[in-house]
Amino acid sequence: MRLRFGRPDLAQYASRFDVPSAEGDFAVTFLGVASLLLSDGRSAVMTDGFFSRPSLRTVALGRLSPNLARIDSALTRAGVGKLDAVLPVHTHYDHALDSAVVAERTGAVLVGGESSANIGRGHGLPEERIRVATPGDPMTYGAFTLTLVESHHCPPDRTPGQITEPVVPPARMADYKCGEAWSILVEHASGRTALLQGSAGFVEGSLAGRSADVAYLGVGQLGLQSESYIRTYWAETVQAVGAKRVVVTHWDDFFRPLDKPLRALPYLGDDLQVTMHVLDDLARRHGVAIHFPTLWQREDPWRWGS
Repeated sequence: MRLRFGRPDLAQYASRFDVPSAEGDFAVTFLGVASLLLSDGRSAVMTDGFFSRPSLRTVALGRLSPNLARIDSALTRAGVGKLDAVLPVHTHYDHALDSAVVAERTGAVLVGGESSANIGRGHGLPEERIRVATPGDPMTYGAFTLTLVESHHCPPDRTPGQITEPVVPPARMADYKCGEAWSILVEHASGRTALLQGSAGFVEGSLAGRSADVAYLGVGQLGLQSESYIRTYWAETVQAVGAKRVVVTHWDDFFRPLDKPLRALPYLGDDLQVTMHVLDDLARRHGVAIHFPTLWQREDPWRWGS
C-alpha cells in the first residue's frame, strides 16, 4: 500500500458544522477528541476532559503529565466551574491523561472501570471521588442518568490491556493502557437521549434493545478499517440505538493545542475522507443526518426535532 502524506482539508465539510446552537440552559459542548460537556445549568457531566494535548515528540520520546495551565484555560473557556462526573471513554492518554485533574478541580466523581480508578488513585483522588461502574447499571448524576456498556477500542489498539496499578505522572504513553472501553448511554430528565461512542470499536450486540435519539460517534482510526468494518460499526452503534442524528467526534489532530484551529488527523494515522464516504452512504440509506460539532460552542442537536 502506498503511503499517503498530508491530511484531509476540513474545509470540504464546512457546511456540516451546523449543529444548532443551544437556546436554553441545556447544551452539549465539544472540547476536542472525544471530550464532551453536557450541562443543563444545574448539573453537568464530561467525558474524558483531555486538554493537555502534548506534542507528538513528547508522546513518542518523553513522559506525560497533565498540563495544568491548558486544563485551567479550557475549563474557563468552556464555562466549567463544577461537574458531577468525569467519565473517560477508555484510558489511553488521549482520553484519560487529564481526567483526574479535571475531576479534582471541579469536584466531580471520576467514573469508569478499574483502569480509570487507577488513574485517579495515581493522582491522589480519594476513594470517595472514584466510582467503578457496573456495566449496564444506570447511575444518576443530577438530571443525568448514565449507563456504561462494555465496548472495544478501534483496531489497532497500540497500548492494550488493563491498568492494574496507580499511574503517577510523569508516565510513559504506554502506561496509559486502554483499560475498559465504554459506550455511554445518556438520558436527561428533559427526555433527551444520546449515545456517546468515544472510540470506533464495538461489542457485537451490546447495544441491542437500547435507544438514543442522537449519537456522538467517535471516528478515530475508522478510515484505516475495511469498508465492511465501517458498515458493521455503524450497524452496532447508530442503527442499534435508532439514532436519527449523528455528530462525529475524534477526528481532530490531538497533538495540536486547543488554542490553534482544529485540523484533521494526518493520513498516516487516519483517513477522514474514507470514513465520511462510507458513513454518508449509510446515512442516506437509513435516513440519518451526519454533522460535525464546533469547538467551544454550546449546541443542542435535539433542536432539529423540536
